[in-house]
Amino acid sequence: MIVAKAADKPSPADIITNAIIAKLEAGVRPWVKPWRPGLGGRPLRATGEPYRGINCFWLWLVAESAGYNARTWMTYKQAQALGGQVREGERAQIAIFYKTYSKAVAAPLTGDVVDETRRVLRSYNVFNADQIDGLPERFRPSRLGVVPPADELPERARQFVASLPATVHIGGDRAFYDRIADTITMPAVEQFTTRAYWASTLAHEAGHWTGHPDRLDRQFGKKFGDDAYAFEEMCAEMTAALLGADLALPTAHLDDHANYIGSWLRVLKRDSRAVMTAAAKAEAAAGFLLRATGLADNAPAKEPVREAA
Repeated sequence: MIVAKAADKPSPADIITNAIIAKLEAGVRPWVKPWRPGLGGRPLRATGEPYRGINCFWLWLVAESAGYNARTWMTYKQAQALGGQVREGERAQIAIFYKTYSKAVAAPLTGDVVDETRRVLRSYNVFNADQIDGLPERFRPSRLGVVPPADELPERARQFVASLPATVHIGGDRAFYDRIADTITMPAVEQFTTRAYWASTLAHEAGHWTGHPDRLDRQFGKKFGDDAYAFEEMCAEMTAALLGADLALPTAHLDDHANYIGSWLRVLKRDSRAVMTAAAKAEAAAGFLLRATGLADNAPAKEPVREAA
């Protein structure tokens, strides 16, 4: 085991994990958004392409902490190419990517030299559009619109609920996924304050449903030991957060899951890459569900209408 010296520069994984740990220690789950659906959506690149995986959660956290309203992030050069100028004194944040490369290694038994594909985590600096003057108007936050009635679901959310291929039983007062029976149980819609909260809770349980061996086959037990169940809950919450952004559903739900925070902290403090794994698994689960419900090729507008509070 290598112990990093105090003077060592923290890795991108350390920076992101430490920020998430600080939020969790304050009792805040950083992937849960307190505002109404439609106000956020996924963070966007300068091209309008949504960020994925841990970049999505990380840039959400940064934007909320700094009070940024714009969804778009870009490099200094991209801002200049668009006619913008980063304001003096503004601080950049990191976005991450994995660089793939090949390395010649000797096979342990035969000694034959083969090319082995490896991946290394890298980062680059980005600024929020709120930190940049002179950008085209399309990079500014869209103005607030009218809040839909509480008993209505956005169109994409309605299609998600109607097309979800999981077996869903309605009844009781608990929402849960039964891995053995491979079924989801949901309380009746009338037991929720809004239909949107019912749908977002279903999205959470559908996140668990994707982990079945016949689908994405998530297995954390061997790596995370006794914290495996709580870690799976983290993946499901992050899946629901991504689906919330993609389907315009609320994510400030499942308050009873706050008791997992202690387990999540143990996992993240032990392994700085754990949150990267959780985010990647959540992205895979969200993508699986969007494909399964026919929504993967029916992406929402890059700048959805925002809702008034």
